[in-house]
Amino acid sequence: MTDCIRIENLYDLSHTAAADLMKQYDYPWEVLPEIGDFILKLGATLSPEEYDKRGDDIWVAKSATVFDTAYLHGPAIIGPHTEVRQCAFIRGNALVGANCVVGNSTELKNVILFDNVQVPHYNYVGDSILGYKSHMGAGSITSNVKADKTLVTVKVGDDCVETGRKKFGAMLGDHVEVGCNSVLNPGSVIGRGSNIYPLSMVRGYVPAHSIYKRAGEIAEKRGE
Repeated sequence: MTDCIRIENLYDLSHTAAADLMKQYDYPWEVLPEIGDFILKLGATLSPEEYDKRGDDIWVAKSATVFDTAYLHGPAIIGPHTEVRQCAFIRGNALVGANCVVGNSTELKNVILFDNVQVPHYNYVGDSILGYKSHMGAGSITSNVKADKTLVTVKVGDDCVETGRKKFGAMLGDHVEVGCNSVLNPGSVIGRGSNIYPLSMVRGYVPAHSIYKRAGEIAEKRGE
């Protein structure tokens, strides 16, 4: 039952610079404690002809655009042709892929963004991995700590998977669309190609190629 939340069933690793890291694990949340160290090792190998090193442990592709009002804290890598817009706040341990948009007042912390990810308007993404061409609508966030501060579990049908992590936001598979002002609660895993309705409160696993309308009402996409 839990095969659906394995890395191989959520992500195409050809679309991230973190492929070598993620190949070492079965479940995506197992990668979270390793992001910072991986960025440091990867950053040291990046070509100075393609990347500028800015301050301590921050590498920005020369083709990327970073607005003056954005704040970058290392370790961080900003990939080619990515745009980091006004007042974005990158708090560290952020591996941002190619052709991404990190938008106005968006905050990132301990994350992997695959290529072509868009978090363009007032988003918080923490302790999370966003797959290829995933998109978070304006105001949608990942909540990464439970209110009672207990360890996060992932509910998949009748199964409850222990993660051993206090901080765990959301794992978005490739091509996921999250509607505006939605909250992805700790331990949310969204399968490939799924859509989340605006104003949703999501918890647990949403199957691939689904439309999440509300808790208990998830429809399969037609023709998929």
